[in-house]
Amino acid sequence: MNYREARQYLEDANKYGSVLGLDNIRELLRRLNNPENACKYVHIAGTNGKGSVLAYVSTVLTCAGYKVGRYISPTLFKYRERIQVNEEYITREALARLVTEIAGAIEGMTGEGRPHPTPFEIETALAFLYFKEMECDFVVLEVGLGGLEDATNVIQTTLVEVMTSISMDHMSFLGDTLAEIAENKAGIIKPGTVVVTDWQQPDAMRVIEEKCRKENCTLRTAKRENAYGVTSGYEEQIFSYRCRERVYEDMVIRLAGSYQIENAIVALETVDALRDLGYEISEEKIREGMMTTHWRGRFTILQKDPIVVIDGAHNEDAARTLRESLTMYFPEKRMHFIMGMFEDKECEKVIKRTASLADDIITIQTPGNPRALPAEELAELVRKYNPKVEAMSSIRKAVRESFQRAEKDDVIVAFGSLSFLGSVVRAVEAVEFVAGETVGAY
Repeated sequence: MNYREARQYLEDANKYGSVLGLDNIRELLRRLNNPENACKYVHIAGTNGKGSVLAYVSTVLTCAGYKVGRYISPTLFKYRERIQVNEEYITREALARLVTEIAGAIEGMTGEGRPHPTPFEIETALAFLYFKEMECDFVVLEVGLGGLEDATNVIQTTLVEVMTSISMDHMSFLGDTLAEIAENKAGIIKPGTVVVTDWQQPDAMRVIEEKCRKENCTLRTAKRENAYGVTSGYEEQIFSYRCRERVYEDMVIRLAGSYQIENAIVALETVDALRDLGYEISEEKIREGMMTTHWRGRFTILQKDPIVVIDGAHNEDAARTLRESLTMYFPEKRMHFIMGMFEDKECEKVIKRTASLADDIITIQTPGNPRALPAEELAELVRKYNPKVEAMSSIRKAVRESFQRAEKDDVIVAFGSLSFLGSVVRAVEAVEFVAGETVGAY
């Protein structure tokens, strides 16, 4: 296959849907000579913050001189974004070659009457093959859904498992209570490893603690009370953190959002755990990595005058932190929202948390996904909490209209599903191009 053919093969696999469970991915990897066993892993589960923690940890390790694989989903701009080594995307040539190899293994499976692997299983196998080929020292990967039966959970050479903030999400797959959801996510914990967890609600924390006791794991908790000297801004945040025997003074991060201090201390605990395991990571490189970490889609400032923010807040907890960030950074500014949500998310809870902040709201239907809530239906939900709402047929129209409504000192916020934020970025860039030197004159 060439690259185009490989991408089409992956696209065609969507008809096999999404199926939780490890039997099929194990069989596929067995036929590929178990490439997942070639690397050491930092495995990240949780509801919110996974991507940011992954970005911090992998950037620090790269700065420390290691070859580091990243496996993420969903992606904002390019398909190849989900598989990276030292922040460089998998090449077109490698993707085509490795998908061809995987297709051969799948042909053998289906020829024996076995189920065809799902798109995520194929992508996970592709990532493992690439990381083995690139001889990565570490792979930092986030689960796709849950943990216990997620395809990434086939790995057995994990060094550290990370539990970011756990809240109610994907209830139809993971359970109806916080404890059930936490149990599923804690399913990635392997015997004798180190587990780093964010501060959790009591029901979730009890599950994690019990799992660690059962598997004889060392548990490290990122403690908010150990962070001090915090100064916050949307361009730069500074904090110090007491981490067991070490103190990390005046750490600088460039990711905005009230929750990023919390994500950063989870990442510091993770890196500190790796140092305790004997890996050479100097404080100088930790400082460099934390400061240079970038992660688009999580309270990302695209431009100023007017300020444009994109954020993947798609559940109640993420909506709460989005509201905190907006009110902290822009307390006196007029706000214009663009919203797109999936129908299986906590749409009304997200709206209830955020809608009252906006002077006006435009809803759109996230393109290319059958789970997307139609713009008119989303607008009807919004109207309960803010009457100044309008449904629009495209992201480009929504962005153009928001620029026309906004004054120089206003804030435009696009949030909801991560899957439409890449289109928002491209639409904003188009407005800038048309407007010339006067942003918003489109």
